[in-house]
Parts: sequence; structure tokens; C-alpha cells
Amino acid sequence: MPVDTERIGKTMETVRCFDRDIPLLGCWEAVVVGGGSAGASAGIACAQAGLSTLIVEKSLCLGGASVNALVSPMMRSFTGHHSNFHALEARLRAQGCQTRDDVLGEMVWFTPEDMSEALETLYIQAGGQMLYEAVLVDCAMEGGQIRALILAVPEGLRAVAGKCFVDASGDAVLARLAGAETAHGDENGNDQITSFRFEMGGINVERYRDYVMGLGDAYSQFPRGYFYESAMVGGRDFVLEPLFQKGVRDGALRPEDLRYYQTFSLPGRPGCLSFNCPHLVNLTDNTQAMKRSAAIVEGRAMIRRLARFLKGYMPGFENAYLLREASMLGVRESYRLVGKYVLTEEDYTGQARFPDGVARGDWYIDVHSATKGLYHKKAYEKGDYYEIPYRSMVCAGVGNLAVAGRCISTTFLMQASVRIIPTCMDMGQAAGAACAAALRDGIALNAVDGVRLREGLDYQ
Repeated sequence: MPVDTERIGKTMETVRCFDRDIPLLGCWEAVVVGGGSAGASAGIACAQAGLSTLIVEKSLCLGGASVNALVSPMMRSFTGHHSNFHALEARLRAQGCQTRDDVLGEMVWFTPEDMSEALETLYIQAGGQMLYEAVLVDCAMEGGQIRALILAVPEGLRAVAGKCFVDASGDAVLARLAGAETAHGDENGNDQITSFRFEMGGINVERYRDYVMGLGDAYSQFPRGYFYESAMVGGRDFVLEPLFQKGVRDGALRPEDLRYYQTFSLPGRPGCLSFNCPHLVNLTDNTQAMKRSAAIVEGRAMIRRLARFLKGYMPGFENAYLLREASMLGVRESYRLVGKYVLTEEDYTGQARFPDGVARGDWYIDVHSATKGLYHKKAYEKGDYYEIPYRSMVCAGVGNLAVAGRCISTTFLMQASVRIIPTCMDMGQAAGAACAAALRDGIALNAVDGVRLREGLDYQ
């Protein structure tokens, strides 16, 4: 059974932890850790179901990597998605954001600011509450259930009690603190490569596009006047590589700067491009704080080199300037839950179906390997998909915890498919619906009938 939070709220003003009494901020029926795509969607679903809901977020906004790590646009997905995904795109459009091009229409384009506003608006309108600038430190457990979270907030250490908890942290932070089994990395413990994204302004995007297309580029299919995407991967015969190699010979770049280069235009931002690079090539284990910090220093130097190189060498960048760098690393993979079911790459190739399938995925297995370069599993045809079972979002050891987003229970390779925004939002909505079902039926969150849960989730 879930922890009796009502008892806690009525009889306690503090939670005992670290041999001290931590003041209690309050009690909620559903508490979501992490306000990224999955967490925001989970919070919206909980609040729409009538649950008192709190999202705990360490930054100043909702959106997670899509906002703080500057991860845009959404990768294409042709399968059906739950209502929150469509509500988000509708909200972006209501804010004046052009989300689709008229050529391919596959990806959802957005700016980080538009994404943050849209998610916060949807969540607050649903009746949810926010706790920003709150870092999860620990959790208090009772009988295999999470009793309360211990948070570092501006006042100091404070506790938040709840009945159901959703870990949408991306790094399975709450799951690990609660004692759930987790894994990370490939068979050698190497994580997917991490990016450190940035944006530049003052670019003549059409001049840049014409230059790249004039070299015979086959990567981007966008004509003049539309959103634009460009890329270069060293050693893969991209048409831009000779210019980048010249930068290396001239001392403007280093060989590691050629590991990966990718840039996207931004809706409503003429003259601006967002860069999905550089790759932090020396960070093979991104779960260690000191190594991550050293990689950030290295990555910042790489950003500066790339920005100066583009301004000095690339047509269209003559008047360009560094607009901003991400306030969060673009972590593709770190810790993953080991849940009741581990979703595998065989489930991808077999387009697996499950009785408790509560979300769908159709992005290919897109691994940016720290040691082996890019690894891509054959992409699906339009209309193909696999299902994500509810069992991959819960574990046996923690009764009132569900996990949503890139840290659900998968293998290393399979995680590279589930991590995109549309799929994460669907998992978040499923987790929110599970919280409502658990409280309605008076059962543990990890005992919710995934088959019944699936029946209540519509695809559009």
C-alpha cells in the first residue's frame, strides 16, 4: 500500500533524516522529480486526473534538456502519440511558434523559450504546483515505499511527502536513492557520448545553405525559405569535411572538433542556428562528477574554437557571434532502471507488442558511442513501431515509484531509441495515469494493472 501521507501531514511537521529533523514543506498525492519532457507530461496527467501534484525541478523552468541543454527540434516520429504530445504542439502554435515545415513535416520545431512557456502553461492550467530550484538530496523510506523527498532549496534542507512518486530525472536519481537496481553504459561501462550545445546569431543562413548545397550536399532536403539542418561527421565523406580539415591544418580546430558537427535553424529566429555539438569525446563515463566537470571545461573551449572557426572560414558566418551556450549538458544516456521488464534491441527489431504496452516508439537505435563512433540500427518504415510495457517503468523493490523518460528499464542499445521527446512525453503521461489508478484502487504504483492502464490511453 502507498505511504499514508495524510497521516504524515496531520501528525508531522518534520521528517527525520541525517540525524536531524527536516522541516516538511507539504504533502502531495503525486510528486514528480524532474520537469523535462517526461516529467512535465507526468505532472500534467496527474493534475488533469485531479491529483494534488508537485513537480520538483532543479532548474528555473520546465523542459529539461529541450530547454536547458538547447536540444531541438524534436526528432521525427510517425506513430500515434498520447494527448499531451498533441496538446504541447497546439500550445506551441498558439504562442506563434511555427512547428512544422511544409516540405517534410516530420520534425516538430521549437525554440527553448517557447517550449518552456508551453509546458509550464499546460501544467499550471491543469492545476499543478511547481517547486523550482530544488535539488534532490535523499529520500526517506518506510516499508519499501518512499515516504518523503529530502531537497536542497533556498531555505536549506526541506522535505516533501507524497503518496506516488515519478522519477523523471533522466539519471534515475530518485530510483537510485530509493535502492532500486540500476545500470549504465554498454558492456564495458561506457556511456553514450555527451554533447555541449550552443547557439549562434548574426548568420546569413541562406548564404550558408547555398554554399553547402553548392558542394553537392545530400544530407539536407530543405529548399530555400524553410528550416535548415546541416551536418558533418569526420571520416564519413561529408562535403563539409575538407573545410573542417583545413581548419585543423591551420590550427583553428583540433582533430576532436571534427568528431561531430550538426546544426539546426530555429523558428522565428532569423539569422540564428542551434548546434548539436561538440561531442565531449573524452567523457566515456558521464556518471562521475569530477569527470563531467573536466569535460565541461574542455567542451567550452571546443565551443569557442568552433564559433571562431565558423566565423573565419564558413560562408554565411562572416558577421556571426556566439549567442549562448547550454546551461545543461546534452546527456543521451546515463543510469537506467532495472525494472520488471528490460526492453531490448530484439524488441526493436521484432517490433514488440505487449499486453501492458503503454507507449510506442519508432525512432531508430541511434547510438553516439563514446568508443565506436555512430551506431545506427535500421530505421523503421512509416507506420512501424514497438511498444513500451508498463513493467519497464516500475521495479519490484519500491512500491510507490514509477520511472519515465530516458532512464526506464532498457538495454544500452535500446535506450538510444526510447530517449526522444515524443516517446518520453507518452511515457510521462502513462506514469501520471498510473498514479491516478494506484490512488483510485488503493494499491501500490508498481502493482497497477498495465493492461487496464493501456486501455485508458488513446493514441492520436
